[in-house]
Order: sequence, then structure tokens, then C-alpha cells
Amino acid sequence: MTRFLTVAIAAALLAAPACAEIMVKDAYLRSSTPTSASGAAFMTLMNDGAEDDRLIAVSSDVAGRVELHTHSEDENGVMRMSEIEEGIPVPAGGMHRLARGGDHVMFMGLTGPLEQGSEVPVTLTFEKAGEMQLMIPVDHDRKPDHGAMDHGAMKHGD
Repeated sequence: MTRFLTVAIAAALLAAPACAEIMVKDAYLRSSTPTSASGAAFMTLMNDGAEDDRLIAVSSDVAGRVELHTHSEDENGVMRMSEIEEGIPVPAGGMHRLARGGDHVMFMGLTGPLEQGSEVPVTLTFEKAGEMQLMIPVDHDRKPDHGAMDHGAMKHGD
């Protein structure tokens, strides 16, 4: 019986998929004005694991609704924002940058102003890595290319 149990446990461990190892780097949140009803978060999602993953949802109590969004250009050259319903892929051994003018997290129906220097609690939900809670700083002064600088990282499980 012990031998059977040992073999069953070993088989279960080998069959279990490897978890993606997600890290969030250089996250920040901003609104266009202090009285805006919406805001956006930008960050770099890094997957140090051996398996692809996908950011499928984001939540926060600072907004009535939080969605994954992207910008795309229509046939008339007009930029439009739309929801990414299928989630944002984060390839194994790779990364996906959420940046102005591209993919980002949209906070709609803000419950109050996003004050410079404050931090906002946010939960990211990944298809395989699960939930990740982090505090995202509000930074209205950040320039669009500022994300290339290293401002620390938050690893899943930290």
C-alpha cells in the first residue's frame, strides 16, 4: 500500500503543470486630471517560468470597474481604446509591457481622486499563476518613456 501511495504521489507531481513565475516591474497609475472619473495603470509583466501565462483580470476597490484595454488605429487613422476580453499573454521566459498608447489597465468610475504619491491596492489575476496583490504608486509626473528605468519589481508570492 505504501509503495502504491508513493507511486501515486510521484505521478501526480509529474503530471502537475509547472506554474508560471510572474513578476511585475515598474508599475504606476495615473489619471489625466485630479477630477477624472478614470485612470490607467502601466507596468511590465515578466514570466520567468517555463510555461506561458495570461493576465485575465484586474480588480481594485478604487474604481467601480477595472478592465484590460488596448489602443488600436482604425481605418481612418483614429486611435480607439477597446477592452481586451481574452486577456494579455505573458510568454514563458518573456515579458509584456503595458504602456501608454498600447495595452494597459483601465480604472473606470474612480471612487476618489488618484493623489500623487499615494499607493493603490490592486489584484492581478493570471490564468495559471493565480492572484497577485500589489500596491501601485500614483505618479502623474511620469513621462511616457520613463518606464524604461528600473524602479524595482514585485514577484508573485512577495
